[in-house]
Amino acid sequence: MAKILIVEDEPSIADNIRMALDIEGFQHCWASTLAKAEEFLAQGAINLIILDIGLPDGNGFDFCRQLRTSQNIPVIMLTARSDDVDRIVGLEIGADDYVTKPFSPRELAARIKSVLRRTQNSFDCEIQAQTCQKLKIDSQSFSAYYGEDKLTLSAHEFHLIEALAAQPGRVFSRRQLLERAWQDPNSAMERTVDAHVKSLRAKLKKTIGKDLIITHRGFGYSLEDPQ
Repeated sequence: MAKILIVEDEPSIADNIRMALDIEGFQHCWASTLAKAEEFLAQGAINLIILDIGLPDGNGFDFCRQLRTSQNIPVIMLTARSDDVDRIVGLEIGADDYVTKPFSPRELAARIKSVLRRTQNSFDCEIQAQTCQKLKIDSQSFSAYYGEDKLTLSAHEFHLIEALAAQPGRVFSRRQLLERAWQDPNSAMERTVDAHVKSLRAKLKKTIGKDLIITHRGFGYSLEDPQ
């Protein structure tokens, strides 16, 4: 799962962001200054940055501009102002999206997932190749293979196994799977996930002779962890 760096000096706003990320299952770390943000970046493994513009030790615009000279980590900028000029400047210097305060945690989570979908396919495929061994997910061609066997899947089935394969062994709730596998999660009921998991299981058994999905009653589903 992606790790998000929050760069925000207001503790109450940072807490709201962290709560939204916890609900979605994202890992995260918080920096209240640009200096602390640089320390986190030096440690590596940051997949997206939520960056406030006004910070005690500098300007988010300058930080993003400098970041773009060496790294392509996606950036979503936060600002208390709704000026179009700020938005245009942020996007021109390399920000991937722009959110104006106040914002709803749900909206921010949706923006994060949208940016990650656009930028993170190669990262997800690398994780999947390392952890799933025989199961390979190609997010570019929407194809799934187990060894040499190609799985013939519907769009929802593909996105379900794609989500589960990103973290083998992790239990995903139905709501989390809806958010990852449906373009409009609010258009479907959580029980819809059960029906698609059932059909996905049938196809796995027919193609590879076994079911890789584990049911956790009262919680959700996980993919068998080969480790």
